[in-house]
Amino acid sequence: MNKIIKNSWALFMGMAFIMLAHGFQGTLLGVRAVKENFGLSSTGFLFSGYFVGYFIGAKIIQSLIHRVGHIRVFAAFASVTSIVVLLHSIFVNPISWFVLRMISGFSMVCLYTIAESWLNDRSTNKNRGSVLSIYMIVMYASMAIGMFFINFSKPENFQPFILISLFMSLSLVPILLTKRKAPNFKKISGMKLKEVYKSSPFGVVSSFLIGISHSAVFSLIAVYATSMNFSIFEVSIVTFLFAISGAISQWPIGKLSDILDRRIVIIYTTFGAALFCFLAIISSGQMYMPEGLATSKIFFYVCIMCFSFCSLPMFALIFAHTNDFIPKEKFVAAGAGLQFVFGLGAICGPFMCSLFMEFLGENGFFIFLIIFHSFIGLFGIYRMQVRESGDNPDSQFAPMPQTITPAGIELNPSTEPIDEPNNLNEFKKI
Repeated sequence: MNKIIKNSWALFMGMAFIMLAHGFQGTLLGVRAVKENFGLSSTGFLFSGYFVGYFIGAKIIQSLIHRVGHIRVFAAFASVTSIVVLLHSIFVNPISWFVLRMISGFSMVCLYTIAESWLNDRSTNKNRGSVLSIYMIVMYASMAIGMFFINFSKPENFQPFILISLFMSLSLVPILLTKRKAPNFKKISGMKLKEVYKSSPFGVVSSFLIGISHSAVFSLIAVYATSMNFSIFEVSIVTFLFAISGAISQWPIGKLSDILDRRIVIIYTTFGAALFCFLAIISSGQMYMPEGLATSKIFFYVCIMCFSFCSLPMFALIFAHTNDFIPKEKFVAAGAGLQFVFGLGAICGPFMCSLFMEFLGENGFFIFLIIFHSFIGLFGIYRMQVRESGDNPDSQFAPMPQTITPAGIELNPSTEPIDEPNNLNEFKKI
């Protein structure tokens, strides 16, 4: 473990700054959109732009890296992201923010892919699981801490945007000062969607549905809390607890899924997520009752934590379930296919959820999540009736962030082993 951190500390530090900025920006834009009276449907529309850009970037990044190399692409898109953040404070309207969010999404998927392919290059077959675990901890912990920076200054001011841009710029320093050569980027071929669906209909359908759900909750949770008249500090608590709880839950839920039929674990956790959304609705209605009858916001926080605990490991569970039905050499290709389907769902999620909030009130946010998590559970019950569980000794759960790219999926110890480095002396300080 110490050797991993020693060899990759600069990369982890760079990604920590990126995720600080990313977590801060997501919360800031959600709060600012409410303060600017954009309207819920307009807010959902502009947040969908991020996932449109993310989807496009995932298709283009390989050719960009092959053309100009890892370091130049990383520097270019970290700089673009830093600039785009500042432009949010200048052009404050839904159309401009949609375009800027699209550029941000494009840039972020490029940064993720480069970082994860670099980690692959620095990993051996023996430590890939540890590298992936550290990477996930850095991602979620940094994003959660970044959400507290919303308290730095009023969202209506320009200073928060400057601070986000500063974090993005700082991410360049450790990466660009590395002494080690950039890795050779290995092009990852995906399975045809029809082939992935044939291998696991439940995996494909649930990836699409969880893409809708996760994109909606990551985009609009700060919007929901602000619309419910939470203070800025309370908004940061909600978003922090959501991110941290989801990261912690990966290990116990994943371990359980390696013991039981994974579909049973998915079904129970997705219905659990729906249940805690329902309890959050009840809690939110009681918080603003007359004095003496109102309940504490602590119960609402607990509901958010429990929802996240059940919901955020879902993509990793779905990926592991899909691997139960395919040979080991296709794990990464299948993961790329699931990420494609997840991305399609993610594009729809924020706008669809905002329409629910527009017509059903703020708690339409949780109603939306209840519906789509329930769809996953119901389809899982149906699939259990028509197909027995798979028993693939090569398939195992690995904790991973929902932003993982195919390059990051290769860090999963259950995927096809990568070649050991020819010269172990290549692992030097950066």
